[in-house]
Amino acid sequence: MTEHLRWLVRPQLRDPLLVLAFEGWNDAGESASTAARYLAAQTGAAPLAEIDGEEFFDFTVRRPMIRVEEGVVEHLEWPTCRFLYAAAGDAQELVIGTAIEPHLHWRLYTEQILAIVNELGIRRAVLLGAYLADVLYSRPVEITAVASHADLIDRHALEPTRYEGPTGIVGLIGYELRMRGVETLALWAGLPHYINVSPNPRGALALLERAAPLIDVKLDLEPLAASARECEQRMSQMVSADPELAEYVRELKRREFAQ
Repeated sequence: MTEHLRWLVRPQLRDPLLVLAFEGWNDAGESASTAARYLAAQTGAAPLAEIDGEEFFDFTVRRPMIRVEEGVVEHLEWPTCRFLYAAAGDAQELVIGTAIEPHLHWRLYTEQILAIVNELGIRRAVLLGAYLADVLYSRPVEITAVASHADLIDRHALEPTRYEGPTGIVGLIGYELRMRGVETLALWAGLPHYINVSPNPRGALALLERAAPLIDVKLDLEPLAASARECEQRMSQMVSADPELAEYVRELKRREFAQ
């Protein structure tokens, strides 16, 4: 059932590649969603389709957004999952999903996304995610990968991950895409759990630097890189100002040195 999917346009695309990021549990520091929105802006992506959130979200958890000006309600926006497309000349055509992890009806939600995949003949996908871990904030953000086939890891010189446990919507979508023969790579950024910085442009930058060759698009990442440098400076200041946090970072460095 795909009655919750609303097409805004139906373009004729040539072998488009799907890029998906979900706000929520899969999006530490908003890194994945920031990366997807940056990609959409850089490629001039236009609206393609939407998934109505009525069946999928608890609106007391993910609330509608309102704008009031001079005491008058000017705008109300419901949580919505948006898909955009970028098609320009000979460049790789993209379908970019800036979505939200649902609270309810995950199987039905997944059907809406798979309908887009089927309708547009999508054969390849790159999923973006981020998680919290015991990593040094001052080190480059490590990117690990989960693939639909092991040879994709070797082909793209990616660092594989091992995991067994609860999954988010990224894991479910990746599995369903694999079952339908879609070549899929999920890239995951590991961010420090002990410093609360959101959005975290360092994670978004690392994801896009690794994803850009996979999706075959040229991106101007300097504005994001500048934000990432500023973010790292703020994190350094936070650590310096907190003796307990500074000691924890020193302990992480000792563990790293001992390995």
